[in-house]
Amino acid sequence: MKILEKKSTLKISKTYRALGTVISLTIYGHQDEELLDKTYQLIKYYEQLFTVNRDQSELMAVNHKAGIEPVQVSGVVYGLTKIALEKSKEAFGFNAAIGPLVKLWHIGFSDAKLPTQAEIDEKLKVINPDRIILRDDEFSIFLPEKGMEIDLGAIAKGYIADRIKDFWDAYGISSGIINLGGNLLLVGEAPHQTDKKWHIGIRNPLTNDKKPVLQLLSGEGSVVTSGISERYLKVNDKIYHHIIDSKTGYPHHNQLASVTVLSQKSIDGEIETTRLFFADGPIENWLTENPEVYGAIFISKDKKIKAVGIPQSQIYVADQSFEFE
Repeated sequence: MKILEKKSTLKISKTYRALGTVISLTIYGHQDEELLDKTYQLIKYYEQLFTVNRDQSELMAVNHKAGIEPVQVSGVVYGLTKIALEKSKEAFGFNAAIGPLVKLWHIGFSDAKLPTQAEIDEKLKVINPDRIILRDDEFSIFLPEKGMEIDLGAIAKGYIADRIKDFWDAYGISSGIINLGGNLLLVGEAPHQTDKKWHIGIRNPLTNDKKPVLQLLSGEGSVVTSGISERYLKVNDKIYHHIIDSKTGYPHHNQLASVTVLSQKSIDGEIETTRLFFADGPIENWLTENPEVYGAIFISKDKKIKAVGIPQSQIYVADQSFEFE
């Protein structure tokens, strides 16, 4: 996703690299670039807690002790792990214990590979989130079987985006954009637009280019997209995307190319894109049962668009090969 701007206004903006992606931070009505650098340091702090793409992090300390002993962790890691496990137990596709499968495929990294069925079957034995033991009285996490690994990658960016907004609130920032590799959190109104709405480009989920196929008008809040072209592996002309189904051990197969969720908090957007992607489309009563979300946009592999809770007047189709269903 990208922000589409029409006219200039007072702002500061910087791009960084973290969380395995490009980070873009923009603040309107402000000139102190040091605040952006402080925000980046905050991101790096959380990355060092949550990452499983390095051998050392607070979460990896838990994974290294799988089958050996519980590990005491900070309230931050414990709290996010607890949320992730609660969502995992709802069994809608989200699984905080999926780490062994994710690392087996390693899609998005240079050593990505198509595993054998035997390798997948072996990892399926150690990804049951119900077996993970939390102790609230000592902030400890125990993975009871060797080979188990927690992976919070499907929820961490949303959590971090929300913490950045808290940080900006403390500095009185009234308007800005937190873009964590396509995970957007929009703060306040868009001062550079006459309608004060954020004009967001949603990329084509069927290609690797950055060209938007939709323009979405949005107010303050989070916009999170999960799609099949973000990270993938191509083997013998077959594409394997990065959204792994912990029931089968393979990328989840359906007719969706991407799901975009609008919500107040970014962590909710992360969770609900997963829920909707694994549901293969809209869920009955989803909006009424989830007051923290505003709506969703579905793009299918056959270039059909469906919006739930978002008026079509707020969506402009830039690529005419896509159409509303």
